[in-house]
Formats: sequence, C-alpha cells, structure tokens
Amino acid sequence: MIDFSSIQAIFFDFGGVLIDLDKEQCINNLKHTTGYDFSTMIGNYAQADIFMQLERGVATIDDFHQEIRRISDSKASDQEIDEAWNSFLLDVPVRKKMLLLDLRRCFKVFLLSNTNVIHVEKSLKTQFNANGLTTDDYFDKCYFSNEIHLVKPERALFEYVLHDSGFQSQSCLFLDDGEANIEMAASLGFQTYLVKPNEDLRPLFAPVLEKRKHNSINCRC
Repeated sequence: MIDFSSIQAIFFDFGGVLIDLDKEQCINNLKHTTGYDFSTMIGNYAQADIFMQLERGVATIDDFHQEIRRISDSKASDQEIDEAWNSFLLDVPVRKKMLLLDLRRCFKVFLLSNTNVIHVEKSLKTQFNANGLTTDDYFDKCYFSNEIHLVKPERALFEYVLHDSGFQSQSCLFLDDGEANIEMAASLGFQTYLVKPNEDLRPLFAPVLEKRKHNSINCRC
C-alpha cells in the first residue's frame, strides 16, 4: 500500500510504463533489415552487447551502426537500422500524458529510463513535443541511462538520482515494470509500484489527486 501522504516525488520508468513497446516487432524488423536475428541481445527490461553499450552511453551512434553491420554482415544503411531499432517504441497513450500533467500539479515528476540516444530522439520529439507542449511540461527532469552512464537496477543509479533531485528515498514513489528494478529501489527505501502489462495507472492515482484537488494541500512540492 502506497502512503501518498509522505510522497513528494514520483519517478516513472518509460518503456512498458508510459510508452507501449513491441519487442517482437523490433526484432523482426532488424532481421528483415540486416538478415540477422538479434533476439538474444534485446529484452524488455535489459539489453546485451552493443545494445547495452548504447544504453549505458559508452557506445556512440556510429559505433552502434557499425557493430550492427559487422555482426550481421549487412550493408544496411544507418537510417534503415535506426528505423528498425525505433520500431521497438509504439506510443504514449493520451490518458497517460494527461495523468502526468495532473500529477505535476501536486508532485515533482521525474522520468527514469534505461534508454539510448536513438530512442530518446525518437520518443521525446514525437511523443512529448507536440500540441504546444514540451518535455518540460510533463517532467521536472529526465534521467536517461545513456547520459548518466548507469543502468537500472544498479544501486548507484538510484543513489545518483536521489542526490541529484534532492529527495529522501522515503518521500519518493518509483514505478517500473521490471521486478529487479523495483526490488533495488525498495531496498533503498523508495515506495514502489510494479506496473502490470498494459495497466491503466489512473485508478492508482485517482484518490490522491481528488483529495488534494479538494483540499488544495501539498501541491507542487
């Protein structure tokens, strides 16, 4: 049970929590583009080999393209590789965007994602920078693994975001669809919530949003 009376900040995972994913589509498109099956390197919760190096920010986009071509012995273009890799990402449902905007009225809201520069460019530009709004309207700050060179579920990543955001773990709620990530955050004192596949998060937050709306308290901590 989440004690919302003590929550000041909410950290959202991105893939599988806010944006819908299609891993199989991505794997199939990469195979169609390169002729190689990358399924052992791509996961919903963690990546391997060159995909993890890109996610950790230790490989550049050029490194990624060259390694994909080397592994697959393919002549696929940079654009073809990026299009196949980006097909992992689907959409952020409108209801989730509206939820983020509502939550920002009462909490600090952060994005905490294992991701990579190619997906950041694809997802942020197409999903949040539209209709006169920008990423800054949805989040107080975004923490991307490729920028801070740490990945969930590493303890150091959670310690980093706590230090940088200035919050104590007990005042933070962390939502993720990966059990290992949830377990690490909980061990550090975060309140946590394991998001189920395709879960509508509005019922989780509806009571506290309604209460704070009527009481006009604890808004924009």
